[in-house]
Order: sequence, then C-alpha cells, then structure tokens
Amino acid sequence: MTTFPVPAEDLQRIDAWLGADWEHLRGARILITGGTGFIGIWLISSILAADASHRLDLRISVLTRSQARFRERVPELADHPHLAVIEGDVRDAVMGCADTTHVIHAAAEASAQLNAERPLEMIDTIVQGTRRMLEFACACSVRRFLFVSSGAVYGRQPPGLSHITEDFRGGPDPLDAMAAYAEAKRLAEQMCAAVARTRSLPVLIARCWAFVGPWLPLDTHFAAGNLIRDGLQGGPLVIRGDGTTERSYLYAADLAAWLCRILLRATPVRPYNVGSGRGLSIAALAEVVAGCSPAVGSGERPRIDIRGMRQPGAHIDRYVPDVTRARTELDLEVWTPLPEAVRMTIAWYRARAKVASPHSEQGR
Repeated sequence: MTTFPVPAEDLQRIDAWLGADWEHLRGARILITGGTGFIGIWLISSILAADASHRLDLRISVLTRSQARFRERVPELADHPHLAVIEGDVRDAVMGCADTTHVIHAAAEASAQLNAERPLEMIDTIVQGTRRMLEFACACSVRRFLFVSSGAVYGRQPPGLSHITEDFRGGPDPLDAMAAYAEAKRLAEQMCAAVARTRSLPVLIARCWAFVGPWLPLDTHFAAGNLIRDGLQGGPLVIRGDGTTERSYLYAADLAAWLCRILLRATPVRPYNVGSGRGLSIAALAEVVAGCSPAVGSGERPRIDIRGMRQPGAHIDRYVPDVTRARTELDLEVWTPLPEAVRMTIAWYRARAKVASPHSEQGR
C-alpha cells in the first residue's frame, strides 16, 4: 500500500471535496516547482493519492534544487513510481517538454530571513523563475498554468479595512527593505498576465495567505508554527508583540484542495484569495494552541507570555482575506475549523517526534 508524508485521513477528505474535479487530470503530465516546500509536499501527495484512488494514469515531475534533500525530506514521494524528480534551479533549469499538460509554479517560499538578508536573490528567484516557467509552459503548449502567488501583493492592510478582496488596489512600499518578496510576486503576476494576453496561455493565479498544518515550519517567522513549537516544548507560548495582530489560518488539507480546484476550474487571469476569512488576534490563536497542546507539569496547559505592550491609539495590524470569490465561483469552503486544524497539526508533530526519537515524547 502506498504511503504519503501527510495524514491519510486528510488525503481522503481532499479526494471527497474535489470529487469529479479529478477527472480533469486523467492522463495528465504535471510539472510542479517548489516540491520540497510546505505547499509542494501537500500538492504532490494530494494529486498522487487521487491518482491511486481514481486510476487517473497521471504523472508528476517535480523540480527541486536538491534531489538528495527531497529524498531525505519525503522518501515516500521520492520512490513513487508516478513521480520523477528533476534537479535544477527554477531560474535556469533545462527540462524537456515531453508531454507536459499542466504546470504548478510554487517555488520561492515566503522566507523572512532570505527577504531580509539576500533580497536580490529573493527577487531574482521569483521573477526569473516565473519567467522561465512561463516560457517552458508556452513551449509545451500546456493546458493550464497555476502561479502560486501571495496575499503580500496587496501591501499593508489599511486600518479601517476588515478584509481584503481581490479588487483591492493597494500595494507594498517599493522602498521598504522587507518588500522584496511582495514586489517580486507583484511583478511575477504582471508577467503571468502579459504572457496570458500575448501568447494565450491559460494562467491561474492563487494568492495564498496564512496556514496551519503538517509540514508548516515551526522555526521561521510564522506565528502559528512558533506557537505550536512552544506548546510542544511545554511552553510558555511566547508572543513578542502585544497580541492584537490579526491573522486568519486555513488548514493545509483545505489549502491543497483549493489550489487543485483553482488549477482545474478557475477563470484564467482572475486572482483568487486562498485562505480563511475568519480573522483572530495572535493572542486568541495562542489560546487555541494552548488548549490543544499537551499538558505540562501539574497537568495544566502551557501558559501564554505576551511580552509587548499595547500603545494607546495604535492601529491593529491586520492581514485577513475576503474569500467570497472562491466561495461563490468555485464552491470552496473552509472545511476544517481552526481548533481542529491546530489539534491535527500538533498530533502530527508529536507522532513525528516519537518516530524520530522513541525515547523522548517531545523528540528533544
């Protein structure tokens, strides 16, 4: 029986949510970039699981900078008979067209460290990488090209705006030292639109927001990952700010289903926000994580340590999408409630720690 690096029950739910949509991939030959990352692992697993369930006779090629790292990270995928691993840089990789029918371009993760320390590399990877993949898609005459973009393209959310729609005309400050990722994604979207217009390539655009689930990094700038890490270690759950910052979180299985449906059914050159429209403060998120975390010491849940102070008159930093378009046009829903999403994420990391270190429950 084939195993995958994500929970089997999640793959079953994704399969059920998409239903007849999978028929669009019968006989497909799909190229996926960014296959070693959080989104890539979920997409590859979901599509290959559907292939097994529906006998779709599809094949996936994944472009990664390191075959060895891909194999080490997800050996279940590396050995799958319907997956070919191509080593190369997305900016200049040499690939044969073969019979590629779909491209999912998900390379270039939202790395705050790379954005801060090597912004030109960040820009080059996103912009040149997207141009290279668009050229490849045109040469292969692919049926659909999905560009995995980001909600960062909207820039800072205005204080009086509760949710951002796809029609919002704001943008990041081009002189902001931390705007390299956002500006590069904006330019990449512009290139997608230009190629779609001039070369009739069906380009789909998914603007991704914030997520929680297995494979979410626990040691980077993602608040949900950091809080889950703190909870797994017994606490405290540390919040560096004042806890009022608002975000929303979509579970990884929901994310995979949304991206697949956008690939298969969305209107070309019409962006779709991908995320949850239910905003909550980081302090409220910490309460959810604490309630789902393993008990410590006397059996009590981990404590929450809010280290910042609320400044009088300060606006709330908000980053929450409006997902009405995805709901009404593509019948997409936030199927997994946040407490359930957090519980499943914590359970997956605890099980993974036990496998890695059977003599220590936390794997430390």
